[in-house]
Amino acid sequence: MWRQLTSMRVALFLLLLLALAAVPGSLVPQRSSDPNGVVQYFKDNPGLAPVLDKLQAFDAYTSFWFSSIYLLLFISLIGCVVPRTVHHLRSLRATPPKTPARLSRMSGYTSIELSAGRGAASAATAATAISTAATILRKRGYRIAAFPGTQAAGRRELSVSAERGYLREAGNLTFHIALVGILITVGIGGGFGFDGNRVVVEGQSMINTLAAYDSFNPGRFFSPTELAPYSLTLNNLAVTYETQNKRARGLPTDYTATVTAQTQGSPDKTSRTIKVNEPLSIGGTDVYLLGNGYAPRITVRDPQGRAVFSDDIPFLPQDANLTSLGVVKVPDGLAKQVGLIGFFYPTKSTASTGAFYSAYPDLTNPVLTLNAYSGDLGINTGAPKSVYALDTTKLTQLTGGTTGVRSIELKLGQTQQLPDGLGSITLERVSRFASFEIHHDPAQGWVLFFAIAALGGLLTSLFVPRRRLWVKAIVDEAKPVRIEYAGLARGDDPQLQDAVADLASAHQAALRSTSAADQDSQRNTDLKGTP
Repeated sequence: MWRQLTSMRVALFLLLLLALAAVPGSLVPQRSSDPNGVVQYFKDNPGLAPVLDKLQAFDAYTSFWFSSIYLLLFISLIGCVVPRTVHHLRSLRATPPKTPARLSRMSGYTSIELSAGRGAASAATAATAISTAATILRKRGYRIAAFPGTQAAGRRELSVSAERGYLREAGNLTFHIALVGILITVGIGGGFGFDGNRVVVEGQSMINTLAAYDSFNPGRFFSPTELAPYSLTLNNLAVTYETQNKRARGLPTDYTATVTAQTQGSPDKTSRTIKVNEPLSIGGTDVYLLGNGYAPRITVRDPQGRAVFSDDIPFLPQDANLTSLGVVKVPDGLAKQVGLIGFFYPTKSTASTGAFYSAYPDLTNPVLTLNAYSGDLGINTGAPKSVYALDTTKLTQLTGGTTGVRSIELKLGQTQQLPDGLGSITLERVSRFASFEIHHDPAQGWVLFFAIAALGGLLTSLFVPRRRLWVKAIVDEAKPVRIEYAGLARGDDPQLQDAVADLASAHQAALRSTSAADQDSQRNTDLKGTP
């Protein structure tokens, strides 16, 4: 079982299985990144959601099945890498293997015959040929080992064995060690990091404290005292829409959030921009721009005209044209607690059925419609309530539906009366809001390092060939000296035959050059001896 677990085949299978296990995280909302989406999924799928919850589908990346695959892959990689590393270190200290007896069976085999004298002359020629081949191979980055070969019945063999490409195995090991490093650092980052979300309306600020987050998901070992204090003020959220292409009209082409950032202890306030995939780095966190929408400023007054409620209420977009749904809760100041559910239409249009919809995402004809409810809002029970939902089970509907009273419809600056003389409501203005994700991962630098190392190791293992080359000189008293060349690759090496041919060509050229130099030297010696 241990041999199977630590085999490369099982490691690759576990890596593929881990990728498949991550798929549910993209099919259903996750509590770590979209807690409101999980709540909505339970409402939309009351039968399926509890089953998925028991299978931990809403916490896919911390589920028992994902963690099991993760740990098995971790163990498999370590069990595979450690013995291979030891073997590789031993091979680095070892000499190249002995020259095979029959090079003709190897790739790129070729041979030539040298014209040389017999006896001592042919032996000297063979020794020179092997020495020259060793020099050429050493200059080309090969590790070499010379072998005297066999000697019997007037036949003698001299050879040099060369090997290079140890970097291929080193790259392979680097790749797997880097994978282990990624697994470790991702685990550390998940344990000591956090993810949080906050909706900020233009003109409002956020202070990096635990109470300031709309949702906060810390790692198992994270402490709130580690939050670096800083503040962000959303000055403006600019959205550019496509207007020229009729088929794509209204599609956003750019989002730019302009914020003012200030860290604790620093009197300087800096203006920064945040774009999609261009986060702001501050206080050890990365601030991402995730979404946007409209936040109508709604003011509610009592019958005497005193303002009892005034706030910018984020309405959540429901479609591409930003038809948005929102909830307003007025717990105090009126004769009864009042809740309002409504839709905001940036560009109101009317369908043939009489229903309203938004025809364009920008503010060209903004209209707000609301249905009013009175009664117990349930906010005094001590149990947390979502600001984006209104429980109407204990409320009396005052407008819309079967009440016979028209829904409240407001344009910018317009005021309408609430039913039953409760007061009035005004749409003061409409601002934009930005949804920010604040992410802290203390190990992200190490994850990047190991990811680059894995990529470098993979490329090295793919493009650095591991090959062996041999040059053998055969001395036979009855025949000329024969030089044989051959090679062998570990794995696929389409350039092996070319490498053998190139070695043979360079070697023969070097032998011819040596022979010419010897002849010139001999000629000069003869001339010096002539009276």
